[in-house]
Amino acid sequence: MNANKFLFSLALALGGTITMCFSAMAACIISTTAVSFGTYDVFSPTPRDSTGSVVYRCGTDANITISLDRGGAPSFNPRRMLKGTEALDYNLYQDAARTTIWGDGTGGTQAYFSANPPNNKDVTVTIHGRIPAGQDVSAGAYTNTVTAIVNF
Repeated sequence: MNANKFLFSLALALGGTITMCFSAMAACIISTTAVSFGTYDVFSPTPRDSTGSVVYRCGTDANITISLDRGGAPSFNPRRMLKGTEALDYNLYQDAARTTIWGDGTGGTQAYFSANPPNNKDVTVTIHGRIPAGQDVSAGAYTNTVTAIVNF
């Protein structure tokens, strides 16, 4: 793996496109689509699910790893969105079944890894989000920023 490393804030806060050029040999374009949960119903017996994505396109032969941080929470499970000091627990997963927590490989999490993805083609990686049901929180806007670390 090259020493190329890039940090960006991932949805729940940001969507956009960033081009990274570290040398003539290594260039990637990375964009994100926000994980937006919409309205959480404290009375619903089912969890609130949503998805977002990371899309990357690299023009060089390299493995790629994408790690997500805890988003300021004390652990990966759960991550927390905040409204002032009030917390709403949630998490981000690599799979649609929401069993593999997307993190940095510590604390029971896994980072995304792709060995030599296709050159000059968009690769879309889905982020599966879930807010567990049954949380007694007050109404309002809860937010969080998760930082992604991309190594290629």
